[in-house]
Amino acid sequence: MRRFAKLVAVSSLLLQGCATVPMEPEVSLARGHFVTRMGQPGLVIGAPHGSTDDATEQISLELARRTGFGLVLAMGFASIDAERRRYHVNRPTEGVPGQPPSSEVNTEEARRVFEAYVRRVTEVAQGPLRLFVELHGNARKGSAGRIEIATVGVGREQAWQLRTLFELIRDAHLRARPEIPRLEILVEPLDRLHLNASGAKQTGILRFPEHGLHIELPRPARTLGREAYVEILAEFLKNVSTLLQPQKK
Repeated sequence: MRRFAKLVAVSSLLLQGCATVPMEPEVSLARGHFVTRMGQPGLVIGAPHGSTDDATEQISLELARRTGFGLVLAMGFASIDAERRRYHVNRPTEGVPGQPPSSEVNTEEARRVFEAYVRRVTEVAQGPLRLFVELHGNARKGSAGRIEIATVGVGREQAWQLRTLFELIRDAHLRARPEIPRLEILVEPLDRLHLNASGAKQTGILRFPEHGLHIELPRPARTLGREAYVEILAEFLKNVSTLLQPQKK
């Protein structure tokens, strides 16, 4: 309970000055809680590992403020045993970070956490979920020099447009900042990704939006280059919300 109270206090400090949705801690989910903020209908940013993917909580909060997207931030659903297992939140499984999807285990509590996350995203969307952007952090050595964006509802031509857009914005922001790493941008299905969000697509949150971007940020984007990449991501997402217009029926 002390840990839970601490997480609630930290979230309150993070959200000072932000208009948030009235929220009560869920006793049935004693290992964590959600922080939500309303934004433009249909546009939502999610951060399912705010307590374990370093800096994703601050980045998601800042992006929501800059873009006007709604926000669903999960805090505390981590380290549920000595093996460092955590609830994945964006799908009804638990497992050790960095391990392959085949090692994930479906449990009743993981399902309850996932369903609570889906409810929050649905509430914040205020209607059809047109664009859902989920932020993750990873420390994989092979992905240290690149941002990988897995997608749903995005074709190859749109993926090329998204990658080109991101690269143009990145280069404009970093032109006078040589000390910030110029991270490579990979966008599915144009590029082959290592971190392709297969679990979230098959059984998780990425089954629901019309368009989804699952963004994996390496350490450089969350440490030395965090301020710059927050600016880049904010400009990118504002443009993406226009580029990925609802499909005509």
